[in-house]
Amino acid sequence: MAPGMTADPQGAGESAARVRQYSPLTLAYAGDAAYELLIRTMLIRRANQPVHQLNRMASTLVKAQKQSEMAGILEPLLTEEEAAVYRRGRNAKANTHARSAGIQEYRRATGFEAVIGYLYLSGQMDRMRELVAAGLQVDVEELRM
Repeated sequence: MAPGMTADPQGAGESAARVRQYSPLTLAYAGDAAYELLIRTMLIRRANQPVHQLNRMASTLVKAQKQSEMAGILEPLLTEEEAAVYRRGRNAKANTHARSAGIQEYRRATGFEAVIGYLYLSGQMDRMRELVAAGLQVDVEELRM
C-alpha cells in the first residue's frame, strides 16, 4: 500500500479540500473501483450464484452506457460541489474511451465515476451509496458493505 493510503473500508476519509486537488481522471479511477465493489456487494447479497453469472450481471451495471444513464438520473440530485466534480470528470480529456460506448456516453460515465471517487476518497460513504441507489433505483440498504 502506498504511503499515506489507508485500508479503511469506510472510504479513505481524506479532507474534501485535499480530494478536490486530485485530477478528475484520478477521481474516476478510484470511483470505478468503489462503484464496482458496491455493485458486486449488491449482487452477492441478492443471490449466491456462480461467479460467471455474477460477472455477467455486474458487467451490465458497470459499463459506460449504464453509468452514463445513471449520470442523467443523478445530475439534478447533485450538490454544487458534486456537480463541479461531475463537470470536471465529464470534461477531462482521456486518452481512451470504451469500445462499446460513444464519446458522449464515455464522458458522462467518467463524470459519474469522478463523483463516486470524490465521495469515496473523502469518506462520504453514505452519500455515495445514496446516489448509486438512486441511479440504480434500488434500496440503499442493498449497497451496505
